[in-house]
Amino acid sequence: LMGMQAAIEQAMKSREILGISDPQTLARVLTAGVQSSLSDPRLFISYEPSTREAPQQASTLTNLTREELLAQLQRNIHHEVLEGNVGYLRLDDLPGQEVLSKLGGFLVAHVWTQLMSTSALVLDLRNCTGGHVSGIPYVISYLNPRNTVMHVDTIYDRPSNTTTEIWTLPKVLGERYGADKDVVVLTSGRTGGVAEDIAYILKQMRRAIVVGERTEGGALDLQKLRIGQSNFFLTVPVSRSLGPLGGGGQTWEGSGVLPCVGTPAEQALGKALALLALRRTLPGVVLRLQEALRDYYALVDRVPGLLHRLASMDYSAVVSEEDLVTKLNAALQAVSEDPRLLVRAVEPRETSPGPETAPDDPPEAAPEVPTDEAARRALVDSVFQVSVLPGNVGYLRFDRFADASVLKALG
Repeated sequence: LMGMQAAIEQAMKSREILGISDPQTLARVLTAGVQSSLSDPRLFISYEPSTREAPQQASTLTNLTREELLAQLQRNIHHEVLEGNVGYLRLDDLPGQEVLSKLGGFLVAHVWTQLMSTSALVLDLRNCTGGHVSGIPYVISYLNPRNTVMHVDTIYDRPSNTTTEIWTLPKVLGERYGADKDVVVLTSGRTGGVAEDIAYILKQMRRAIVVGERTEGGALDLQKLRIGQSNFFLTVPVSRSLGPLGGGGQTWEGSGVLPCVGTPAEQALGKALALLALRRTLPGVVLRLQEALRDYYALVDRVPGLLHRLASMDYSAVVSEEDLVTKLNAALQAVSEDPRLLVRAVEPRETSPGPETAPDDPPEAAPEVPTDEAARRALVDSVFQVSVLPGNVGYLRFDRFADASVLKALG
């Protein structure tokens, strides 16, 4: 803020700024100045003559009755089981610890239990623009299959000048989501605050694949403060994530969470379902690849190492066929030291050339040997090129081996 002080003093001396008579224009000019001086787009100044006091930051959820809380949660939480046994959970607002401790049993019985038996989960945060920091451990804990507690974030609060560590819960009501089940988080440019922190933590834990748009890059807690006795207000982030999972003190704040698979927000769910369909095929692909190597690969002494490598590879980051092919080829060729060992993805065909093969060019059928002498000469000329070069050097060229039956007939 030392540089900000100089910028404020310079602004106070500016006749251009002092000459702005329209308060809305002045608010925009001051916002541009503050954001450029501090390189923080989350800071902005507004002119609100109708606002007598700064809005209260505390949520009103804790003041509601149990029935009102349930109604509020049902508006902000939607769940269903999609085709392919894919669970879908949409959160538009994340309640805090106080609400979750009161209604946790209801949520487990009426929401979570129905999602536990699914084979994969989509967590939709595209419309989640905020929430309570104290609710973060609950979401992470149910998706963290391990029972051991894990430090996932540290939050610094400026007004109290304190830091709070966020840990997963040692125990949860109901069950945790299985470690062998895929989780996809959907994001948009509106995804902000607490929702961004959840997406970031799950991504860094390698527990979820983020699909959609780069998130807002907002703040865990924004407060609107009146400037003096005026009708101008400063909106400012009062807390920040120190992000121990990210390393190097870098977090999502200001820059947003970058998705693993970028796609427009309105297409994110379809993209996620296609991704999950691909990932469902992974065990079968790996199994068939192991069988093919075991049954056909001529370098028999290298087969055990290849099979072990395939079984021990981490497929959690595979998000496309291209990813899978690249990963498999790098692993197989590193173990076998054989550049001929190659995996490819091919388009499905209506009639497959064989149960396990997909050649570049199907073998051509052997041509029928004509009985006419001229036709036989034409066939020979199409296969072989024969000439005598200078120096009485014979030259014979053929680009493919003729079928044995053809050679026999033309012998």
